[in-house]
Amino acid sequence: MSDKQILVRVRELKKYFPITQGIIFQREIGACKAVDDVSFDIYKGETLGLVGESGCGKTTIGRTILQLYRPTSGEVYFEDLDLVSASGRKLRELRKRMQMIFQDPYASLNSRWTISRIIGEPLRVHKLYSGAEQTDRVEELLDLVSIDAHCVNRYPHEFSGGQRQRIGIARALASEPEFIICDEPISALDVSIQAQVVNLLEDLQEQFGLTYLFIAHDLSMVRHICNRVAVMYLGVIVELAYRDEFYTNPLHPYTQALLSAVPIPDPVVTRARQRVILEGDPPSPINPPSGCRFHTRCPIAKDYCSEDVPEWREVKKGHWVACHDA
Repeated sequence: MSDKQILVRVRELKKYFPITQGIIFQREIGACKAVDDVSFDIYKGETLGLVGESGCGKTTIGRTILQLYRPTSGEVYFEDLDLVSASGRKLRELRKRMQMIFQDPYASLNSRWTISRIIGEPLRVHKLYSGAEQTDRVEELLDLVSIDAHCVNRYPHEFSGGQRQRIGIARALASEPEFIICDEPISALDVSIQAQVVNLLEDLQEQFGLTYLFIAHDLSMVRHICNRVAVMYLGVIVELAYRDEFYTNPLHPYTQALLSAVPIPDPVVTRARQRVILEGDPPSPINPPSGCRFHTRCPIAKDYCSEDVPEWREVKKGHWVACHDA
């Protein structure tokens, strides 16, 4: 995979949300460090999984890559194009090649628009088709996601959650993108529908050569769809590895704790394996711990873990970790 072309390059990315005080004369009294010094690459044609508990910064990374949130500092490159310094006009051109599938299919579709208008909006914004061609393209996109083309004049409330997410996928595909950020696209769906949506994403990736950043909680689903997996904790990435290496040889204590919590449909194996139970709650991103951010909950923490920030290093080809003792 390392010989493949890098499509997205992220370097030392930070996104801080200011905390202000006062009604008329507001002043900044602190910051929520949602993403704090993150670096990684996404290769063309792969699916990179991004996992971690709620509030760790996964969605913020996705939105900051697309410049829906402007970063506090750092670099984001799409191929050789600098997204951070790009103007509004340039970003609009680039967003034709980068799209997002949102988590909540009930909130991400405009309830006052028909399905035809929702899916056709990217076509109008980017001036890709006109007149009857737009109608034909919308019907073609609906067919791709297995929605009857006769439904184009219906409204979102007339569809189920799974159908709405398929409509969201069709909208993301409308501008013929190369890179799609999937922000927990199955977490709001029934289990029986989740597999259908994931299989659809895989089929579309194979058909159109798409590249995904797949944000999720479900480690079993991530194992099914992703080529590499990155783990986030409190605004930083603590481990990144190829899928098989990640699941068979996790090095970071937080990764080990996550994997030990994944259900296994075999009672013999479940009884034999050792659970890693984390104590306490995650610290606040407003005031993160010094040194290693995980040291307050880490079962193997040493004195130096609270003082020294662990180096982000490659311990094996393609396997990166930020831990003093890994």
